[in-house]
Amino acid sequence: MKKITKSNKNIFLKGILPLLLLLSFIFNPLKVSAEVAETEINGELMNASSEFLRDLDFETWQLVAYKSPLFEDKLILRVIGYPGNLRIDHPTDLRVESGRKQWLLDDKTLLNVELANDGRQAAAEFDLDELIQNLDKNRPLRLSLSGVFSELPVPPFVVKEWRSIN
Repeated sequence: MKKITKSNKNIFLKGILPLLLLLSFIFNPLKVSAEVAETEINGELMNASSEFLRDLDFETWQLVAYKSPLFEDKLILRVIGYPGNLRIDHPTDLRVESGRKQWLLDDKTLLNVELANDGRQAAAEFDLDELIQNLDKNRPLRLSLSGVFSELPVPPFVVKEWRSIN
C-alpha cells in the first residue's frame, strides 16, 4: 500500500501541479504594463499614467503623464525625484532620444503655480505633446536632464500608456 501512495504523490508533484501552475499563468498573466488611473494632480482628480523608473545611476524617478487643464489640455510629463532632497533648476529642457531621433521638451514647471512655489524643487513638468505626436510606435526612449540625470530609460509599455492618454 505504501508504494501506491508514494507513486500517486509523485504523479501529482511532477505532472499535475506544474500543469495547474502553467494554466494559471496562461489565463491570468502577470502585469507587464503601466496603467492609466485617476490621480490627484494640482488638487484635481484626473486620468494619469504613473510609473517609477530607475536611471543608470540607480536613482528612482516617478514619471507622471497627464492632460493638464492649465496648459490647454496638452499632455504634460511630470518628473519627480526621489529622495526629495534633490533640487531641479528651472527652466531646463528635457532631452529625449530614440534611435537617431532627438527631441527637446520645453520646461513648463514655472507656469504651474503649485510647483513653482514648492520649496523642495524636486519635480519638473515638460510639454509631452510634440513628442507623442511624432511617435508612430511604442518605442523605447532615453531621457536626460542636464545636471540631474544623464540617462533614464523609458520602456515601450510606458510610452504606450502616454500615447493612450492623448
